[in-house]
Amino acid sequence: MGITRSEDLRNPDYLPPLGQSIPLGIQHVLAMFASNVTPAIIVALAAGFSFGSAEMVYMIQIVMVFAGISTLLQTIGLGPVGARLPIVQGTSFAFIPIMIPIVKTAGMAALFGGVIVGGIFHFCLGTVIGRMRNLLPPLVTGIVVLTIGLALIPVGVKYAAGGVPLMGKPEFGALNHWALALIVIVVTMGLKFFTKGMTSTAAVLIALIVGYVVAIPMGMVNFGKVGSAAWFSVPSPMKFGVEFNMAAIIGMCLMSFVSAIETVGDISGITKGGAGREATDKEIAGGTMADGLGTALSGLFGGLPNTSFSQNVGLISMTGVMSRHVVTFGALFLVCAGLIPKVGALIAAMPISVLGGGVIVMFGMVVSAGVTMLSDVIWNRRNMLILAISLSIGLGLQAVPEALQHVPGTLKILLTSGILPAAILAIVLNMILPESLDD
Repeated sequence: MGITRSEDLRNPDYLPPLGQSIPLGIQHVLAMFASNVTPAIIVALAAGFSFGSAEMVYMIQIVMVFAGISTLLQTIGLGPVGARLPIVQGTSFAFIPIMIPIVKTAGMAALFGGVIVGGIFHFCLGTVIGRMRNLLPPLVTGIVVLTIGLALIPVGVKYAAGGVPLMGKPEFGALNHWALALIVIVVTMGLKFFTKGMTSTAAVLIALIVGYVVAIPMGMVNFGKVGSAAWFSVPSPMKFGVEFNMAAIIGMCLMSFVSAIETVGDISGITKGGAGREATDKEIAGGTMADGLGTALSGLFGGLPNTSFSQNVGLISMTGVMSRHVVTFGALFLVCAGLIPKVGALIAAMPISVLGGGVIVMFGMVVSAGVTMLSDVIWNRRNMLILAISLSIGLGLQAVPEALQHVPGTLKILLTSGILPAAILAIVLNMILPESLDD
């Protein structure tokens, strides 16, 4: 029998028939897949690993496995951990501006030490998160999200042009690279504007596949490493080592605070959109703890920070199915895919310019999300000043890191990330500037 009762649709504990549950679960995976694996590729490249290398393949595997495990912590739960709601977890874009300078200056081991400690800190935030929400009104969250997107856009442009611009590398910026990137962008726009349902939701993923396929006859895809990749492999603890670096720890802990607030918003969006009610304190606390525990476990095995995925919140509203068990099927699919290195190798064989087209769209959508948040703000002199100072200093320091050449190493890493100085300034200025600055 099909789903017919509205109370079943709105019940997180309801299990639809398998013929509906499995396709709906795979829908959730398709909606988040490109956004989940992209940070792993970006961090691997920042660490100096070649495109398609064994290290990159491993990182792609791990982000799939631990996105699935973190999602299971949310949907099934473990004691007080987990919201027990249809929350999809995945690798967070928000941490990329922090992770890139950490990897380049302190190394991979320091990054994963920071991820582990940041995850533990994130877990602890679950006990007090409800009382901290007032620190991040739409003005602050909008500035943070906008800064993340603007800080990442240059990465997308470099990839679209063929990778890292090097002296004596004439192929950088060549027409074939830009052609593939533009194909991905155009296909994404076409699917978003002229299709509906899952095709529109998974537009970026479909566009990446189209760009990938077009690149094959152009001679830009090498499947050699796909053939040599294993059919099955389990994650290795401390694959890249673990080192506790102060800059990495501080950066990850500060970004965990921002990520925790994002998760609270997603949990509230799911309960309002899917069940027509407010989220309970237990759900918010459990969901935040699951974020942190999933991140800490991921870091232990060489994975990246996890957070709830907002695009899947919209998918729940679109399908009208609130069942957490549907998302559980999607999580199991992710874990299985992550245990097959050939899947990771197939993704890693994708030309960097195809990825560039996709991330230009994805990072641009992050910017759009920030602008949308800021549209709810009353733009008086006070709020305009907070936006101006936060963005100018945050993005300015990222663009000209040499301006901080006399600053100690740890502080320099944090300040040149772009996002952290902007976020801290926005929070502090919002707390201390009087409302009397209003027009």
